[in-house]
Amino acid sequence: MMDNLRAAANSVVLKIILCLIVASFVLTGVGDYLIGGSKDYAAKVNGQEIGRAQFEQAVQNERSRMQEQLGENFSVLAGNDGYMQQMRQQVLSQLIDEALIDQYARKLGLNISDAQIKQAIFAVPAFQNNNQFDNEKYLDQVRRLGLTPDRYAELLRKQLVTQQLIQGLGATQFSLPKEIDSLVAQAAQDRVVRTATIDVAAIAKTLNVTDEEVKGYYDSNKGRFIDPEAFKVSYLLLDAVRVMDSVKITDADIAAFYEKNKQEFTQPERKRFSVIQLKTEADARAVLDELKSGADFAALAKEKSQDVVSRRNGGDLGWMDANATVDELQQANLTEKGQLSDPVKSSVGYLIVRLDDIQAAQVKPLSVVRDDIAVRAKREKALDEFFALQRKISEAASNDNESLASAEEVAGQKAAETAWFSHDQVPAELNFQQVTQAIFGGTLLGDNGAPGSNSDVIGVDGDRAIVLRITDHRAETPRPLDQVRDEIVQVLKVQKAQQQANLQAEKILVDLKQGKDDSLKAANLSFGAPETLSSVSQGNVLAESVFALPVPQQDKVSHGVARDQAGNVVLVALDSVKPHAITDEQKAQFTSQVEQSAVTTLFDTLVSSLRTEATIKLGAAAQEQQPQ
Repeated sequence: MMDNLRAAANSVVLKIILCLIVASFVLTGVGDYLIGGSKDYAAKVNGQEIGRAQFEQAVQNERSRMQEQLGENFSVLAGNDGYMQQMRQQVLSQLIDEALIDQYARKLGLNISDAQIKQAIFAVPAFQNNNQFDNEKYLDQVRRLGLTPDRYAELLRKQLVTQQLIQGLGATQFSLPKEIDSLVAQAAQDRVVRTATIDVAAIAKTLNVTDEEVKGYYDSNKGRFIDPEAFKVSYLLLDAVRVMDSVKITDADIAAFYEKNKQEFTQPERKRFSVIQLKTEADARAVLDELKSGADFAALAKEKSQDVVSRRNGGDLGWMDANATVDELQQANLTEKGQLSDPVKSSVGYLIVRLDDIQAAQVKPLSVVRDDIAVRAKREKALDEFFALQRKISEAASNDNESLASAEEVAGQKAAETAWFSHDQVPAELNFQQVTQAIFGGTLLGDNGAPGSNSDVIGVDGDRAIVLRITDHRAETPRPLDQVRDEIVQVLKVQKAQQQANLQAEKILVDLKQGKDDSLKAANLSFGAPETLSSVSQGNVLAESVFALPVPQQDKVSHGVARDQAGNVVLVALDSVKPHAITDEQKAQFTSQVEQSAVTTLFDTLVSSLRTEATIKLGAAAQEQQPQ
């Protein structure tokens, strides 16, 4: 199939189709990955630059993906500065890994041709209408992903190369039936156990704690008993969406936008060609002689053309502009309707080209693009009004620095008030890095922590802004020992009880392994009824300890110690181990998981090794995201 794809890539028609896609890339804007040479890079991987624009676009794509997946819940995460910083670092790490894999794949000679990219794009159901590729639908769907078509093609190329590499790794992995059976036997077990629980809470109730112990714990753990710095804030939240809802667009606004951006609505000159593809120059000249003698071009194309795609249409290639015209057609140098070329040498033989028609450049009339312009003009006008509103509110908040009253009047809305909150409990509506820096940075506080100045307008998320003032402040305050004494007493009692329970369990365990149960009875304990735990089940907190116990020998019991969900110490008697029956389908799934796990491990090891050997330099765009 790979050979067929490579052969198909030589077809003139397929080159033209690919060129049409590339032309659409140019018309819709050059992607970030073509922007090179900037000093403001995110990272350099063995000298290969990951530009800041590429990095920021990848971050935005990840934000969009998460927002679509989580819906309204994403705003909570987006307001967590630490989480978003971690997300940015993960995105950069992924870009570095992609660069390493790309470099390694090139070293191995792995390659995805343009024809394979085209085939992959054509095969995406979302880009099709009636099982046929739809270029307009393709462009629309790619834009919805926040990508330019060239960036989408580049990402697709990297994905296909990675798949090619993973398939190569997978081809080196195989598991013998005996190995699978052994793994299944280990992974699918039922273990019959009996348990005896030492109640830690009951022991704690019988214990005492001295004043010296309480004070010692308090002195050693003062950091646990501090009421954190806290704030109350009043704020105005400005939203571009509200402004958008109030904006009205007139016919004059639409006409002005159309005139200002008319170049966007101009279709360049287009030409329509037909071709006949022949193997040799002699064959081409013979066909050319027939055409000059009056033979029908379409009939000859269907009869003699070597191109299986275009000959079905009598050689017709359809309309294309200069950007979509491949080199072979440009070399024909045809300028007049009906003009025939001399034989044109190409990578697949020789071509006879005819210029069927010429369509002059034309501007789409306003009536055709009016609806699209109305949306864009309204958005542009709303943003202008939104930023103008921000300037007015900023001036009002600055001129009347004792409250938000003037800013409220300009905004036409009342300020909201928060309850008390600390650094770790910022309300979601204020949880943006720029906002928290303003609140916690000290510049908005007066002397001795008293309310101080209004903030400037702080932009968040691109379409929202906040102006705020701190209305009340409470400094970090240690809680006195009297307030936390009962809490400390309870902690110390539980610690002592756990120590006693552990010692008691170890003593009992030693006796049990010697076949004695005197200490078990002395502790007023006994093993309960048998219970079966399965390795394929989830949720039992004892399972990890139970399945770590050695398999009991014949007519003997294995003993161990575990801990339950309440923190109690649990003595375990493992009576027997039995295979857990699984179906053939489950076994097949297990085998697939084992093989997939092996490939994943190999791939992760490969990436780790490539990172170890690589020279990776973080640029200013990435370093400013690192934790301080």
